[in-house]
Amino acid sequence: MVTAAELVQKKGRHLDTGLTDAEIKDHLAAVDNWALQDGKIAKTFVFKNYYETLAFVNAIAWVIHADDHHPELVVTYNRCVVKFDTHSVNGGKGGISENDFICAAKVDAIFQQATR
Repeated sequence: MVTAAELVQKKGRHLDTGLTDAEIKDHLAAVDNWALQDGKIAKTFVFKNYYETLAFVNAIAWVIHADDHHPELVVTYNRCVVKFDTHSVNGGKGGISENDFICAAKVDAIFQQATR
């Protein structure tokens, strides 16, 4: 079974094949409160105000850009919904890849650091 700590240490890479349903289930167990939603993994992060929400968005943008794997973000006053999927896997049909979980674990680490 993969762990969040192992995922955080990995560098994202371009993949051709998505994860199987069993692999997705295994990876979901490794990341805290992420869920499969409409073919993506998603999580809502809650903050005190808009400033904290935008600071989080800026922090994850820096880290995620380094892995060249960009999420869908829905930003409101005190929430940010982060959704990952990989459009290039499975012959261009899309799906969930290990990159999605690598980035999810990194986003969680940023959130944990920001809310200490």
